[in-house]
Amino acid sequence: MSRKYKFRDQHKLYFVSFPVVYWVDVFIRDEYRQVLLESLSYCTKYKGLEVYAYCIMTSHVHLIIGSQQEPLQNILRDFKSYTSTQLRKAIQDNPQESRKEWMLWLMQRAGKKNGNNNDFQFWQQHNHPIELNTNFLLQQKLDYIHQNPVEAGFVSRPEAYTYSSAAAYAGEPGLLDIMLIE
Repeated sequence: MSRKYKFRDQHKLYFVSFPVVYWVDVFIRDEYRQVLLESLSYCTKYKGLEVYAYCIMTSHVHLIIGSQQEPLQNILRDFKSYTSTQLRKAIQDNPQESRKEWMLWLMQRAGKKNGNNNDFQFWQQHNHPIELNTNFLLQQKLDYIHQNPVEAGFVSRPEAYTYSSAAAYAGEPGLLDIMLIE
């Protein structure tokens, strides 16, 4: 097993990115993105997660995070497990979801292919944590996160993308309370 992507020093900040299985564009609906925002908020209040930057794209999430309390791998494990269950339910219960059967079929297929799951997998297994141990690397990942929606053609300015921390860094209110990197 590779040791390249591990949370080694729990007192450092990390860039993590995790996609939905098969890169399915789940997060095109506000109610699904809201599940992520509420779960991140819960983790900051009750699990000691420190969110420094985030961006919810249509098929994946980028975060810069830290924690002085719980181990980051435990927080992310719980976050991904909980959001997987909640998002599965949200998709199943959404009468407007025209892609419901297809998305659930793909996620069941992914779950059956993965020996760690019984019958369902929402998130791809890896988080690829990258320790942000230099100011250059920290700024590079912060810029990458905030430029992602611009590069995808969703907005022309990073702070115009609602589901990102770019607005907070521009001095505007955002959807999630974060800790600004100075």
